[in-house]
Amino acid sequence: MPARLTILASGSSGNCAYLETDDTRLLIDAGLSARQIRQRLLAIGRTPENLNGILITHEHTDHTQGLGVLAGRLNIPIYCNRLTKEAIQTQFKNPLDYRLFTTGSTFDLGEVSIDTFSVPHDAYDPVGFLLRTTSGNIGFLTDLGHATRLVTERVRLAHVLVLEANHDVKMLQDDTRRPWATKQRILSRHGHLSNDAAAALASEVMTSDLRHLFLGHLSSDCNRPSLAQTVVSEALQRIGATHATVEATSPDTPCATLTLERANAPALTSTGLLGLTSHSTTR
Repeated sequence: MPARLTILASGSSGNCAYLETDDTRLLIDAGLSARQIRQRLLAIGRTPENLNGILITHEHTDHTQGLGVLAGRLNIPIYCNRLTKEAIQTQFKNPLDYRLFTTGSTFDLGEVSIDTFSVPHDAYDPVGFLLRTTSGNIGFLTDLGHATRLVTERVRLAHVLVLEANHDVKMLQDDTRRPWATKQRILSRHGHLSNDAAAALASEVMTSDLRHLFLGHLSSDCNRPSLAQTVVSEALQRIGATHATVEATSPDTPCATLTLERANAPALTSTGLLGLTSHSTTR
């Protein structure tokens, strides 16, 4: 069976993705309530009872909200590093099944080989992932203030990339509801990528194998999906990367399931899985 990826939610309010291969079913982050995660999995014909594990990028609640109930009740293993575990334990007092990795290491979880690498963000030990499957590699970069050389090297191997495009700089600067200190944190080198920064990183890591970009962690106040798509798409067009599809994610609605046929496939297919309809995309 080919690998299938569904972004169940991505945004400042919650982040969660689902990956399945023939014998492995994973969540990447669990930043929705356990009830919402269950409902969104059911919408694509899946249940959390069949999960083999939950990968956690860092401890912020928009990535961990559902862990206490979901992993606690179903005894789903949580894969994270030691400092992230210690931070999560201050949020959830119930015993959870932690499986620790060292940042920078690679480990196997069923059919999926997982590369972990450090990213610059204001958390204890935040990581990005490159998930290697027999159908292709999927990179996750959802929270980072800037792209280090390590980050660009690791995700350059991706066939699919979930890439943060958090804010439009002017919209953030003009926002009257956020205090200046918060704006400074978001704009810092350990904050979040802007649309322009995401476009620059996408252009830098672009290869002929990278066929699909999901723009994630969009701010509901200081960004618009159409704006993020336009900025990144135009940057890719300028370097001739017309083969890559760019799709903005949503915290409210799952993206259509993306099917990776095989690692050297000339194209990827984005289709509905068990009734989930495909969203429109911009090339």
